Amino acid sequence: MSGDVEILYGDPEKAGEPFAMRIRELPGTIIPLHSHPVDEHITVVQGTWYFAVGEKWDRSALRALHVGDYAFAAKGSTMFGYCPDGAVVQVQGVGPFHIHWVHGAKTLDDADAPKTFTFRRGDRVITPRGPGAVRNGYASGEVIQYEIAAEDGSVFMANQDEMQRREP
Repeated sequence: MSGDVEILYGDPEKAGEPFAMRIRELPGTIIPLHSHPVDEHITVVQGTWYFAVGEKWDRSALRALHVGDYAFAAKGSTMFGYCPDGAVVQVQGVGPFHIHWVHGAKTLDDADAPKTFTFRRGDRVITPRGPGAVRNGYASGEVIQYEIAAEDGSVFMANQDEMQRREP
């Protein structure tokens, strides 16, 4: 939910148009259950990305995909993933490409964000990856994560249940 997307070719939102895009996943990203209305051809360009197709988020179902590895997700199939150390994946297909989050999606910008998120933008926190400040938050179902800016300038994702507030 937090990846940086670069469109390489076409317009993913345009019906019938081929597209290619690269998604940069931050270290620690959990990709919640979701589907797309198009077939996806996925190739790992950098790092290791864990991917699975299934109706339930199940860590044991994830398959490690390394640089050059390919995965296919048929249109309408429910999929999920995990990226412990950051990765770049290239996705190709024929539009329209949209994301349907099985359990919906929320961010810190939503009016009802305090019902879901413990932390706010700018909060100083301690995570298993180290200290940092909250840049944004993303939630879908049981997955509640924050984009964290570390003190060294790097950015990563952290799970809400593994974070603590850091006093100034």
